[in-house]
Amino acid sequence: METMNLVESFSEFKDSKAIDRPTLMKILVDIFKHILAKKFEVADNFDVIVNTSTGDLEIWRSRVIIADDELTNPNMEIAYSEAIKIEPDFEIGEQVVEPFGITQFDRRDIQSIHQMLKAKVMEFEKENIYQKYKDRIGEIVTGEVSQVWKKELLVLDDEDYELVLPRTEMIQADFYKKGDSIRAVVDRVEFKNNTPFVILSRTSPVLLERLFEQEVPEIFDGLITIRKIVRQPGERAKVAVESYDDRIDPVGACVGMKGSRIHGIVRELRNENIDVINFSNNLSVFVSRALSPAKISSLRIDEEKKSIEVYLKPDQISLAIGKGGQNIKLASKLVEYEIEVFRDVAGEYEDDVDLMEFADEIDEWIIQSFKDIGCDTAKSVLELSKDELVKRTDLEEETVEEVLRILQSEFE
Repeated sequence: METMNLVESFSEFKDSKAIDRPTLMKILVDIFKHILAKKFEVADNFDVIVNTSTGDLEIWRSRVIIADDELTNPNMEIAYSEAIKIEPDFEIGEQVVEPFGITQFDRRDIQSIHQMLKAKVMEFEKENIYQKYKDRIGEIVTGEVSQVWKKELLVLDDEDYELVLPRTEMIQADFYKKGDSIRAVVDRVEFKNNTPFVILSRTSPVLLERLFEQEVPEIFDGLITIRKIVRQPGERAKVAVESYDDRIDPVGACVGMKGSRIHGIVRELRNENIDVINFSNNLSVFVSRALSPAKISSLRIDEEKKSIEVYLKPDQISLAIGKGGQNIKLASKLVEYEIEVFRDVAGEYEDDVDLMEFADEIDEWIIQSFKDIGCDTAKSVLELSKDELVKRTDLEEETVEEVLRILQSEFE
């Protein structure tokens, strides 16, 4: 009896990550039945038997014995004269079960089997990738950079599945080359042309949240809760935390002794400046903490417009705004209100003069430079030293000196 060892014949598929051996054998049985049906139109009289342990396959065909002159379907019927050669005691009407030789499959049949198996294995691999990662969205994965392209990186996980990290999901300072290890969070699973693509991200707030869970046991254990995270990836982030145990300082626990816990996170995110603040249900308190390190004098909340007017001393305005407006933008996202910054004019002289009144003596772009740091009146500028103004406005020293001279002359 002829048998076929499937493991040897289709060795390229036996180590497939997506499919186990018994499933692979079952698929092969279905494929052989399909080929038999295509070859003989009907395959109901065939039994395909496979030994999953050894990989051996046998095919048996059952045919009805009929008189020689009545034979019409050689696949379903066998002539009496042929049947008695197999077993002399056979009679007309009985069933003959005999092995179907593997050699009866021609080259084209074997090629079809190979192509169908390849398609099935690819289908299983796609399904396996989807099933593995659809429930892992939001988890950190570690992989190895396999390919570096213009718009994305190809990353291999621990099972050599291919993951994609788009450039748009990378921190600006990120630089990776082939073979580098990389950590990112699973952002989503997309289908393109019926193929699943696992998209990673290093800019998602979820990555920062997972890193805190890894570094701070109190967060992992649920003693401290992260209420919200906002990020400008690679530049700055604000993390609002809350403790359900009065004995635990949530900010101190997240930062660690001498910054021991947060330093690892900062390094992973390319020196991203991370502000950890205490969450509060009191909006005024929360806004005050969100704008740190600036100290606010007072604020006015408009619930309908979802806006907040914050009043600060002149020397606190630039701290509230931050480099490139980062601090106030992130604070607005954190408290979910539009924050506007104003100078605290309480106690100032009524004879102060708006800077725009000096437009005939001072260029408008210079006036705008002062306004950008919160100095919109003459006295707000004069309250600061020359060196401080040069540092904050990035204007030439001679320009600042000239502006100070013009403003001082107004009050002489």
